[in-house]
Amino acid sequence: MKHYLSSLETSMKTLWEKPALCNYKGETVTNRELAAYIVKFGMMFEAAGVKPGDKIAVCAKNTAHWAVSFLASNAYRAVTVTILSDFHPDSVSHLVNHSGSSVLFVDREIWDKLQKDSMPELKLVVNVDDFALIYAADAAVKAAFEGMDEAFAAKYPEGVSRDQFSLPKDNLDELSVINYTSGTTSDPKGVMLTYGNLSSSILFGHENIPVRPDDKIVSMLPMAHIYGMVYEFLYPLSGGCTVYYLGKTPAPSLLLKAMHDVQPYLVCTVPLVMEKVYKSSLKPVLDKWYMKVLTSIPGVNSIIFNKIRSKLDTAFGGKVRSYIMGGAALNPEVEKCFKKIGLHYTVGYGMTEAAPLLAYEDWRKYKPGSCGKAINCIEARIDSDDPQHIAGEIQAKGSNITIGYYKNEEATRAAFTEDGFLRTGDLGVMDKEGNIFIKGRSKSMILSANGQNIYPEELEAIVNNQTYAVESVVVDRAGKIVAMVYLDSDAMKKDGLSEEDMAEIPEKIRLNANKQLPLYSQIAKVEVVRVPFEKTPKMSIKRFLYK
Repeated sequence: MKHYLSSLETSMKTLWEKPALCNYKGETVTNRELAAYIVKFGMMFEAAGVKPGDKIAVCAKNTAHWAVSFLASNAYRAVTVTILSDFHPDSVSHLVNHSGSSVLFVDREIWDKLQKDSMPELKLVVNVDDFALIYAADAAVKAAFEGMDEAFAAKYPEGVSRDQFSLPKDNLDELSVINYTSGTTSDPKGVMLTYGNLSSSILFGHENIPVRPDDKIVSMLPMAHIYGMVYEFLYPLSGGCTVYYLGKTPAPSLLLKAMHDVQPYLVCTVPLVMEKVYKSSLKPVLDKWYMKVLTSIPGVNSIIFNKIRSKLDTAFGGKVRSYIMGGAALNPEVEKCFKKIGLHYTVGYGMTEAAPLLAYEDWRKYKPGSCGKAINCIEARIDSDDPQHIAGEIQAKGSNITIGYYKNEEATRAAFTEDGFLRTGDLGVMDKEGNIFIKGRSKSMILSANGQNIYPEELEAIVNNQTYAVESVVVDRAGKIVAMVYLDSDAMKKDGLSEEDMAEIPEKIRLNANKQLPLYSQIAKVEVVRVPFEKTPKMSIKRFLYK
């Protein structure tokens, strides 16, 4: 297997003066400058007493400096701990501690909400915005950081040359990344991915979605999420592509302006974005009475559909060779429209534990309704007596599959079958050509429209801590998170609450709970149930009764 850092090194040396990482309408980092950053930070880590294998956390919005921070850590053979920037501050601190991170790259805005005393193992904190020192545990660490530029200049007076620059390529089995799949403080699951896991997924991308040296891509998915990290950053960059960053999640108008200016070769997105495009731009046009007449005429309809597709492609810059959607199912109505107009789209399937890809198919062969075929570095199966017709759990085994969960042996054992296949928790069928069709989820996990994992039990734990809340069940209704709550009416009466006061309790519970939750798992509504939830003999709530 080819190490992804080998591909990256070759690409960087070949395209030495070409822009590698860019903030949209902001800073540009060339491959030569990226190499200098990687070498300089590596020297500083060593001088500060940070060893290969130590944990380096990155918690910041998407920028070129986020990417530099990641690669500096990865190239040093440290374990990079990626933490979503919209996690609650308490969660960020907890995950820094849980991972045992000694270095933290962080936005100043995020750092100002954290409590340093709650993260005692940190040796060094660096501001991702400008790579300035925020905190050093002692004089030696401070001296190592503040002397970084001088030490680099002394060793490389002419800067790092192509011949002097190299990246590690002999560590495929070493731990590369710990990626936390949720932002609450209860029993965190840090997915452990090796350099080999990442390299397998990246190699698949290079072989099946070729990158050209003049290609560009807009990164709009969070890079702390494995989908964005691999397919909008590591795979394109190591293939010679220039990556553009938009910072925080952009408004639709800014996103389309960036697409128009950058002209990306590939759009990696979630169905929610493309469904909004359909509802706002395509559906209003196609629903007009004269368009319905014209699109029913053979020959004429193909001309119209081609023109609509061309306009949509133009809106995304005009050079998109493929649209890849993942993270959730695509609305059938939207998919039918995309198929009619001949959009170059495909729907993939993956999860953090697969770094991230499990299934994919090129748009030319993609079968609507499916999520593609198992990628070539895994073996996939359906745990069913009749996999083509009776849904069973989708299970996978291969070189891109996680080695387990950090400091969580129980979860690791539960995630794999006796013969080593990953239990995805998803139900599906597989046709005779190998196309996988997801039918549902066997777990209670909710997958948000933008691809984030939401665990109801974690939200319920927060809701249940609110005043007058006894117990709750969190469900997904048409993409909205709803908490059904059983209230302590006796306590409310004892406290002398009026009918008006009682009516305000659900909204107070919602607002207070949301203060502790990441943006992607905010509760949209709290509904009051009048009787306690039905339980099993073990006193667990019978979730299947509540929707």
